[in-house]
Amino acid sequence: MQETLKQKLRRWRFNLLPSYRGSGGWMTYLADDWREVHIKLPLNLFTRNYVGTTFCGSMYSAIAPFYVAMIHFNLPKGHIVWDKSIHVDFKRPGKETLYAKIILTQTDINDITATLQDKRATERDFTIDLTDKAGTVHATLTETIYIRRPSKAGRVKF
Repeated sequence: MQETLKQKLRRWRFNLLPSYRGSGGWMTYLADDWREVHIKLPLNLFTRNYVGTTFCGSMYSAIAPFYVAMIHFNLPKGHIVWDKSIHVDFKRPGKETLYAKIILTQTDINDITATLQDKRATERDFTIDLTDKAGTVHATLTETIYIRRPSKAGRVKF
């Protein structure tokens, strides 16, 4: 579970992207195979809402890019992978730093690949819990990801 230097640099580069930096989230771990990512979302001036708890937009944007990237890097080139929707189920106010472990299993990849043998596109739901240090769940996010295989001509037509 230790990161290579290449993955540490990739993780730092990702964390410094202005679009991700604005979320307030921070990627703390990236697996070499892009199958596991750990996120830290501190409660601070930039992630706090007007009542002093973690802003739901920060929760979403801190985790949103990862399943798309993880699936993209684990399928053959040419597949289209997009966020389609997200549902946030708030359990308790985020009054401290929140954490998430985002994991893509080999079973997930196998299921997607098998479905795309018969269909041109599929959608998959992935659930992510935002927890405090003690493991108490503060929010559960269910993200729907759209995946489409490449067209036979080699390029994707919209």
